[in-house]
Amino acid sequence: MFTYECEFHVPNEFGEIGALLVENELHKERYIKKIVLDLGDCNLIFTCKSWVHSKRENPSKRIFFTDKSYLPSETPLGLKSLREKDLESLRGNGEGTRKSFERIYDYDMYNDLGEPDKASDLARPMLGGEKHPYPRRCRTGRDMTTKEAESRKKLGYFGQFYVPRDEAFSDRKFATFGTMQVLLSIAEAFRPSGENSSSTELKESWFEKVVEYLVDKWADLNHLGQVIKLVVPKLLKDLYNNAQNVQHIYNAQSKQGIYMRENHTLGFEMRNFVDKRLLVSIRIAYDWSRYEWPLMSKLDPEVYGPPESAITKKNVEKEINRHNIQGFITFEEAFEQKKLFMLDYHDLLLPYVHTIRKIEGTTLYGSRTLMFLTSNGTLTPVAIELTCPPNDGKPQWKHVYTPSSSYTDTTTEAWLWKLAKTHVLAHDSGYHQLISHWLRTHCATEPYIIATHRYLSKMHPIHGLLSPHLRYTMQINALARKSLINAGGIIESTFSPGKYSMLLSSDVYAQRWRFDREALPADLISRGMAIEDPSVKHGVKLKLTIEDYPFANDGLALWYAIEQWATAYVDHYYPKADLVESDEELQAWWTEIRTVGHGDKKGEPWWPQLKTQKDLIGVVTTIMWVASGHHSAVNFGQYTGGYLPFRPTIARTKMPNEDPTTKEWDAFVKNPEHALKNCFPSISQSVQVRSTLNLLSSHSPDEEYLGVDMEAAWEAEPAIKAAFHKFSDTLNDLEKSIDSWNKNPNLKNRVGAGKVPYPYELLKPKSEAGVTGKGVPCSISI
Repeated sequence: MFTYECEFHVPNEFGEIGALLVENELHKERYIKKIVLDLGDCNLIFTCKSWVHSKRENPSKRIFFTDKSYLPSETPLGLKSLREKDLESLRGNGEGTRKSFERIYDYDMYNDLGEPDKASDLARPMLGGEKHPYPRRCRTGRDMTTKEAESRKKLGYFGQFYVPRDEAFSDRKFATFGTMQVLLSIAEAFRPSGENSSSTELKESWFEKVVEYLVDKWADLNHLGQVIKLVVPKLLKDLYNNAQNVQHIYNAQSKQGIYMRENHTLGFEMRNFVDKRLLVSIRIAYDWSRYEWPLMSKLDPEVYGPPESAITKKNVEKEINRHNIQGFITFEEAFEQKKLFMLDYHDLLLPYVHTIRKIEGTTLYGSRTLMFLTSNGTLTPVAIELTCPPNDGKPQWKHVYTPSSSYTDTTTEAWLWKLAKTHVLAHDSGYHQLISHWLRTHCATEPYIIATHRYLSKMHPIHGLLSPHLRYTMQINALARKSLINAGGIIESTFSPGKYSMLLSSDVYAQRWRFDREALPADLISRGMAIEDPSVKHGVKLKLTIEDYPFANDGLALWYAIEQWATAYVDHYYPKADLVESDEELQAWWTEIRTVGHGDKKGEPWWPQLKTQKDLIGVVTTIMWVASGHHSAVNFGQYTGGYLPFRPTIARTKMPNEDPTTKEWDAFVKNPEHALKNCFPSISQSVQVRSTLNLLSSHSPDEEYLGVDMEAAWEAEPAIKAAFHKFSDTLNDLEKSIDSWNKNPNLKNRVGAGKVPYPYELLKPKSEAGVTGKGVPCSISI
C-alpha cells in the first residue's frame, strides 16, 4: 500500500468541495482506497475503493464524490451534472466488446453456457426471453458463434469472463478462491478407468506435476503466480483428502455409511439442512388447493398418465401411528391438526424423466415425500411415491414406499425404502443447488447489482445501504458460468438433472419465482410453514407451524434485525412518503429491475410498488436478506452437511422393482447392498462434488460479515452511525441467542445424541476463515 501526497490550490470563492476528477498518467491501472483533503481545520474524505484506468486506455477522468449522501433532489447544483455523467459512464451504450479495465454495467441473456462451436453435444439453449424465461446477466459483448450462443472467450481480469473492473476479486481473494475453475477440472484426474468403478488409485506424486502445470499456466500473472504457488498445494491436498474420504466410504467393510441413514434423518435433512422451498404444509399453504386428498397432479393426464397419487389414507394412518406416542390418530385428525407435510418434486420433475433417462449413468422419477410432525416436534417420513410417466407403449409406473420398522431391517422392503430415500435426496440435492442456491441467490441478485450501478449514484443513500451486499457477486457468477453451470461442467456432471440442469432452473423461475416471496416471512407463509400472529410481542409477527424449526427461528430473528436497520436508514433519508415516489434515480432503478433485469416477469401483478417508505423498506430488506442470510443458509453448510449417504447428488440406477427382468430382480435380492452402492454417485462424481462443496463452503480471509464493518458514508451521518451500532448489537445478541437455543434440551431438533451443529449455526453472524458451517457475510461472495 502506498500513500501519494500532492497540493491543490483552491480559490476561497470556490465553495464547498463535493467531487474530485482523477486522471491516471501511469501505464498501469491503480487502486485508490481513499483520498483525504487536509482543509486545515478538518479533513474531507473521499472513499473510493476503485481501480482507476490508465489514460492511455481511456482518456476520461474518473469522478469521485465525498462520503456525504444526497437524494437526487438535494444534490448541490455544482454536482448535478457530474452525478449524471458518472452514471452515464457506468451504463455504456450497449455496444462493443467489453475490455477488462472498463466499469460498464449492462444486461444480456444467459447465452454463453454452451459451446456448440466445439461439439454439438455442448450446445445449450439460450436462457432469457419468452421461450426460456430467466434473469439477466452482465453483458460482455463477445462475438456470437451461433445465432443463440456467445463465444466463451475470456475477456476479464485474471483471464476470466468480463465483469466490471471493481467487481473483480482482490488479489488475496482470487489467490484463495479464483483457482476454483482449475481445481474443479483437476478433480477429473481422479476419474477411474470406468465411470462406474468402485475404486480408484490415488498417488501423492501427482501433486507436484499439477503445481508445475498451474504455475506454468499462470506465469503471466507475475506476483500472483507466486501466491498461487503457495496456496494451490494446500487446496490440492484438500482435494486428495476428499478423494481418500470418498474411497473410504465406498470401500469400508462396515456398513455404517448405509445403515446410519435412519428414517428420522430424512426428516432432519428436509427440515434443518437448508431452506426447503418445496417443503409445504399440505393443510395451510397459500396454494393448498394443490394438495386436496387424494393428492393430484396438475399435469396433462394424456401425456403423463393418471393424476391421482397412489399414497392412500391407509398408508399414512399406519405409519403416523407408529410414531404417535399420544394415542391413535386418524388421517383426518392429522390433516386438520396440520401435522402432515410434503416435499413435492412430482410435477416439477415428471416432464424431464424420459429425457434425462437417455443420459448414460443416471435416471429420474417424479417424487412426493409425505412427512408427519411427531409429538416431540420432529418430522419423520411416512411415505415416498416415485412415478415414471408413460413411454413407448408402456403405461405410467408408480409405487409407494413406506419405512421399515428398524434401520437394521434387512428385508426386501427395507432395502427398497433405502433406495427410494436415495432418489428423493438426489432430487432434493439437485433442487437445492440449482434453485435454492444458484437461482434464488446468485442469479436473481445480479440484476439488482447491475441496476444499482446504472441508476443509483454513489451519492445516493440507497446505493450506500446496498453496496456491502453487492460485493464480489458478479465475479463469482462469472466463475460459475465458466466452470460450474456450463455445458459439461460440475453441475451437469454430478447432479440429477444432468445437461438439463439449467433448463430446469429456467422452468422453476418461470413457474415459481416471485420477488415478493423472496422475503422470508412471505416465503414461510406461502408454504404453510407459518401464519400471521398479531399477538407476537417482539420480532416478526408470525407463528411457526413447526415451532422448533431452526432455520425459520434463526432466520426470522436475522430478518427482523435487517428490517429494523433498513427502517431506521430509510426513515432518516425519506422522512416523507412523497420523497420516495419523486426520487427519479430510485424509481428508474426499481423500474429497470422489474422490466429489464427480471424483464421476463415484468407483467406480474405481485411486484411491490415503490411509493412509500414501507414499500422501500420491504424491497431493500428482501435484497439484503437474499444476499446475506438466505445465501449463508444455503451455502456455508454444504460441505459439513454433505456426507455422501445423507446427500447423494445423483441416483444412477432405477428402482429394482420398476419392471425388472428376472435376472435383475434376483441380483438385487442376492446383493441389495451392491444395488444401493451402484445407485449412489460414482467415486469420480463424489470427489468432484466434495471438492466443489469444500471450496463453496469456505469463508475468505477478507470476508465482510453482517453488522461488522461500518461504511464511511454511514459514519459521516450521526443518526445512521447510531442505527448501525444498534444493528450490530442486535446481531451480537442473536449470536448469543443461537448458542443458547442450541443448548436447550426442549428443542429436540437442535439438541440430542447424534445431533451435529452445522444446521443450527449457519445463521450465526460471525465466523473465522475457512469451512466453519457458520457466518453471515454481507454479500454472495462465493
